[in-house]
Amino acid sequence: MSETPHSIGDVSPLQIALRSSKPTLPSILHDLTQLRAVPSASANAVVELFPHISGQSKLTIISGGSREARRLHRVGVVLSGGQAAGGHNVIIGLFEALRQLNPASQLFGFLNGPSGIIKGQYRELVASELHLYLNSGGFDLIGSGRTKIETPEQLAAAKKTIEALQLDGLVIIGGDDSNTNAAMLGEYLRSQGCVCNVVGAPKTIDGDLRSDDIEVSFGFDTACRTYSEAIGNICRDALSAKKYYHFIRLMGRSASHITLECALQTHPNLAIIGEEVAQQSLTLQQVAERIADVIGVRADAGKDYGVILLPEGLIEFIPDCKALIKELNTLLANGSSAIEDVLPQLTPSAANCLQAMPKEIQAQLLLDRDPHGNVQVSKIETERLFIAMVSDMLQQRSQQGKYSGKFNAQPHFLGYEGRACFPTRFDSSYCYALGYTCALLVDAAANGYIAFVKGLARPVEEWEVGGAPLTSMIHLEERKGSRKPVIRKALVSLDGTAFALFASQREGWVLDDNYRYPGPIQFFGPDAITHGCPLTCL
Repeated sequence: MSETPHSIGDVSPLQIALRSSKPTLPSILHDLTQLRAVPSASANAVVELFPHISGQSKLTIISGGSREARRLHRVGVVLSGGQAAGGHNVIIGLFEALRQLNPASQLFGFLNGPSGIIKGQYRELVASELHLYLNSGGFDLIGSGRTKIETPEQLAAAKKTIEALQLDGLVIIGGDDSNTNAAMLGEYLRSQGCVCNVVGAPKTIDGDLRSDDIEVSFGFDTACRTYSEAIGNICRDALSAKKYYHFIRLMGRSASHITLECALQTHPNLAIIGEEVAQQSLTLQQVAERIADVIGVRADAGKDYGVILLPEGLIEFIPDCKALIKELNTLLANGSSAIEDVLPQLTPSAANCLQAMPKEIQAQLLLDRDPHGNVQVSKIETERLFIAMVSDMLQQRSQQGKYSGKFNAQPHFLGYEGRACFPTRFDSSYCYALGYTCALLVDAAANGYIAFVKGLARPVEEWEVGGAPLTSMIHLEERKGSRKPVIRKALVSLDGTAFALFASQREGWVLDDNYRYPGPIQFFGPDAITHGCPLTCL
């Protein structure tokens, strides 16, 4: 059976079953002809760079509209940035809602990300094709990309494409950078007298696109459950073999939301939260000592095995590492990368930090640079860094008679396998509702808004929908000598409920091996195992 447009081979039974399984919609979205968007609370806004879209109020979708025929819409949609499970459902929900508002409405997909808008590369999306992608993973329907629409030439090219297609709406599905660009494009179009309304949808598996209205970005739940299945399996293996420490690095360079969610899902012996490390101003050495202390306590109890979770961006949360990277970026841009030349030029704390690292990590920091001469932090294998440091510490403690265990470590990185898998039932319904909401915002002529679906801990039928002004999420940051608009990444709140739950339980996980086994994602069966929201949303 070859049902996909690109004839990639047999379609699995699960694909076929998921295609015929319609996601649940919130009750508010059951009859679009009765809905209208009403202003609610005014939002703080950045007026300086957004005079045409600043000061807008949040919009809430409520019942109470009329059954008058809605106008025909011509809408473009683009996938921007890395993959996140559920993106196809956003597009399908958008398409179905537009057709419900007016059966003659059309949806155009821009190909391979924002560059498709600039280059005028698109195709019309139709129902016969879209049904093949319902509840599927990936972004392969139209592709994605990381091009930013920000230069005068790019903005003018985008406007030309939008006007040629006579679009009255453009939906940008992306993360914080993509939605910052959505605000810039919405402002530009309005300043040029273009009637197209730009609406964003919150996407990123990292979970760092959040606000009072955006409780979580889509794809986060699927990624965390995918990783948690693997972590649970590793926990069971550790408990069975009783001879390895598993150091598991998880996606999340700018925030530790994934590590926190997976820790709550699986109960590892230790999980390091980057935001807590930063708050406590721990050094690289102190973080390694914290890990070594847990291993030492477990060795005293006769346990030479365990599971340790580390966020991908941990090194950038550690103050002395952050300072070291900043100094290296300056020194290496214009000078030698030999350690004997670099060390004398570093501040004492930065030099101590570099010397505390294993030789292979030192070499990576000094030699592996991007085209701008900057250290490629994302390529540093943090799990191997700490395995090497902890191993040295334990050897020293053993020589001092302070450690008598056996340390055998296994490194793991859980990353790309969580980005393009079948979406969980939560993400499927969430994304479907986001697509409907984007259509309603376009219909309400909302420009410079991001769609939200909230109340996610409640049953799907009770979810609320609306739109928040993008400028309410934007602040100005100094970047290379100029002030640029940026949606601030939402970090793990150390005062939040989720972290408090984690903090109240983690001491018991050190020794008790209270591992939790979430198992694989379930798509069919009781709601208790198919429809739960992320634990960090409860």
